[in-house]
Amino acid sequence: MRPSNEPFWWAMFGAGGMITALLLPVLIILTGFVVPAGGVEFSQLDTLFNNPLVRLIILGVAFLSFFHAAHRIRHTLKDLGLRSVATPLAVLCYAAALAGTIWAAMVVL
Repeated sequence: MRPSNEPFWWAMFGAGGMITALLLPVLIILTGFVVPAGGVEFSQLDTLFNNPLVRLIILGVAFLSFFHAAHRIRHTLKDLGLRSVATPLAVLCYAAALAGTIWAAMVVL
């Protein structure tokens, strides 16, 4: 029996789901509602986001969120009947997640 790489992708899926569920709502509320309402000054948030560690954390959130979405989309399309193109579908989904991560790295860093 050939070794499978599925445990790696399921680990990325689980980690991405947890991080997305816990941190993404906080980032959306903070940058979308609290800052415009004046609860936090933009200069304070700008100082926080200029910290290299915070930038790496945001990049990690983006990385895990993209791979979580790629894995979910891949398995949803397989369940909808696209099993005959499972390999190209996996390559397309994970390549899109990698492209999104590279784009996020260019924006964040």
